[in-house]
Amino acid sequence: MKYNPEIVRAFFREQGLPDPTFEHLFHPTRKWRFDLAWPDRHVALEVDGGIWIQGGHNRGAQIKKTWEKENAAQLLGWKILKCEPRDLCTVEIAAMIGVAINENQ
Repeated sequence: MKYNPEIVRAFFREQGLPDPTFEHLFHPTRKWRFDLAWPDRHVALEVDGGIWIQGGHNRGAQIKKTWEKENAAQLLGWKILKCEPRDLCTVEIAAMIGVAINENQ
């Protein structure tokens, strides 16, 4: 995690969002976690770093594991949003989360 949860939490509060849960374990049998989640609304935000440097999450085997995780989450009713670390505390991301949270009330 390359962001400070307290700063992220404070920014989201300023934007009128409820506090997220960090590193939320969402699956009943697997150890899969979401970077940030609003469990009562089944909304998750994955913060994907290293997408421009061919990091480990950008290779075939890891992409397939990510697909498995995200497909399982969607079958459990989760809405999954994504962003880069540098975009996490932006008005645009906060607005996107707000829409998703309000749709899942």
